[in-house]
Amino acid sequence: MYHYQPLIRNGLPPKDHLIKVSGEGELAIQPDSASVNLGIITESKQLITAQQQNSLEVTKVINSLISLGIKKNNIQTFDYRIESDYDYDQGKQIFRGYKITHILQVKIEDLSLVGKIVDTAVQNGVNYVSNVQFTAKNKESFYQQALVLAVNNATDKAKTIADTLNVTLIPTPRLIIEGGSTVQPLFNQPGAFVKGAASTQFEPGQIIVKANVIAEFHFKPY
Repeated sequence: MYHYQPLIRNGLPPKDHLIKVSGEGELAIQPDSASVNLGIITESKQLITAQQQNSLEVTKVINSLISLGIKKNNIQTFDYRIESDYDYDQGKQIFRGYKITHILQVKIEDLSLVGKIVDTAVQNGVNYVSNVQFTAKNKESFYQQALVLAVNNATDKAKTIADTLNVTLIPTPRLIIEGGSTVQPLFNQPGAFVKGAASTQFEPGQIIVKANVIAEFHFKPY
């Protein structure tokens, strides 16, 4: 994208002699950390019974994760809900019981353990797994690299346009506007994991980090 104004032949670049371009930088990086949401859903006609059972199961899951080397401060409650369940018969609402949902978010620093953590959690009472997500700890550093690529990309575009128009580009931009970063982490869709199933495998793949800029350059005639 560019804006080109007719030249005024005084040898100087008027303020409206501008080339405006966009630039994009993109990096594909290997993830070095992950997170997963592990849910324990308990149902009972008695609320206190449901709460007590859920609490015991959550404690069991947490202990099983700690035994795998997960730090306790990397396990935190993501969501906790108490809901009333009902059946419907000919338009009438029939109370079925209470449902307690306690979802733990677990941060994982060793990617080789992701599958084992999910399997161990399921074997110890987890009946809902969601948002298995791979990311990078030092995203800001990678974004800075992508930003350099974006500025260089914008400069190259401006040079190409100036050469095409047979004008001289002033290489230092008069204005650069940062468009912000985009990080596309890899994740798996929510789902239920069945006890006794084969070992779960997760492939981390790559993460795409993008940076975008808008730049304006002055130009003058040869």
